[in-house]
Amino acid sequence: MKAESAIFRVSDLDLWKRAAFQWAAAHSPVCYLDSNHHKVQPGTYECLIGVGSARRLAVYDTGSAFSSWKSFWEESPGWLFGHLSYDLKNEVEQLGSRHSDGIGFPLLHFFDPIYVVALFPDGRVEIFSRKEPPGAIFEAIQREARIPAPTSLFKERPYIQARIPAGEYLEKVHALQGHILEGDIYEANFCQEFFAENCALNPQALFSRLNLLARAPFSAYYQVDDRYLLCASPERFLKKTGSQLVSQPIKGTIHRGRDAEEDLALRNQLFHSEKDRAENVMIVDLVRNDLARSCRPGSVQVPELFGIYPFAQVFQMISTVEGTLREGVSFVDAIRQAFPMGSMTGAPKVKAMELIEQYEESRRGLYSGAVGYVTPEGDFDFNVVIRSLLYNQTNKYLSFQVGGAIVYDSVPEQEYEECWWKARALLTVLGQDERISNPSFSRSFQKPG
Repeated sequence: MKAESAIFRVSDLDLWKRAAFQWAAAHSPVCYLDSNHHKVQPGTYECLIGVGSARRLAVYDTGSAFSSWKSFWEESPGWLFGHLSYDLKNEVEQLGSRHSDGIGFPLLHFFDPIYVVALFPDGRVEIFSRKEPPGAIFEAIQREARIPAPTSLFKERPYIQARIPAGEYLEKVHALQGHILEGDIYEANFCQEFFAENCALNPQALFSRLNLLARAPFSAYYQVDDRYLLCASPERFLKKTGSQLVSQPIKGTIHRGRDAEEDLALRNQLFHSEKDRAENVMIVDLVRNDLARSCRPGSVQVPELFGIYPFAQVFQMISTVEGTLREGVSFVDAIRQAFPMGSMTGAPKVKAMELIEQYEESRRGLYSGAVGYVTPEGDFDFNVVIRSLLYNQTNKYLSFQVGGAIVYDSVPEQEYEECWWKARALLTVLGQDERISNPSFSRSFQKPG
């Protein structure tokens, strides 16, 4: 099927994005990517949507996932939307995954869309369609603007449980610090899962509320069959434009203040934090090494180190690493050489991933993997799947994970509290506001009355 394309103009970008999301969410599969007007990490699009499937690739076992993806694209170069699961680490390195996974996304999944809708920051809309004329799709989206968005989130508030009790979390952080003292690692990204069972919810309405609250630059609504990702990620994993690769790892988080004066003090506190700088520079070095495996010698640079950027709930310390791809290195190879992302693993990378598997209690699956797109030219942009709700509609299982970098001078109680701040938007949309009013490692989860 050959796609037709046409360009249109819209004046109200946010109204049109809402309408486009409502139209897209009625189809399957769908990948809705929203930049939320962010300038801190500019991409090509304000919003990009892939809808429907002309072809699909779903891989459930390690061994040939990356080569299958490469062959799938080369058979018919074009748009692809999809994801890479964190557990592809087992194909990249000699590793394994022993924990249970309540969600069940494929290890790797990409689809060749029937429709692509691209909204640019200047109000241009480009629509590619393999079925109806692009004008018909544009009109269908315009009609959605007159239909109120669904507001009912769930039948009853979900009962959120912690996979790792607070006291056990502190013990595990101490144990990881023991490995640091022994010289096994310098840093490890340690995560914990929160989950709800028998949870009936409306994924579309929940994402709309989360996206409005978090306004993250790498937000995504992604549906594959009965599995959903509702993502409010602030982090880019890897972007390719021509021969240029860009990675923007995040390490360093502090909550927002109650007013501008407190905001400034917290921002400065994060910028001058020796612990956060140490975490950030270790991951920057790791990412530089990852990109050097695919880039021309001497081309890998760090144009920004320790940038502090505001988000709705937190400040983040973000650095930028760039490099020029060597000739003959495919986009799939460039991603494989850098995967999984350094910000979600640790240093040294392989040993950190071994210890992550030892001390965490849940399989990460799509969490700390990547969602994004590939263009017909072989360019791409992928996020880091964090600050995200994952939902299996058939099993009625809801999950989210949060974590942080554990280093020698980490304070376990503060690491636990940081998890709460990172989960703030997720807990808010799930109706758990009373649990985040005063985050403390000593608090336990209680079923709402």
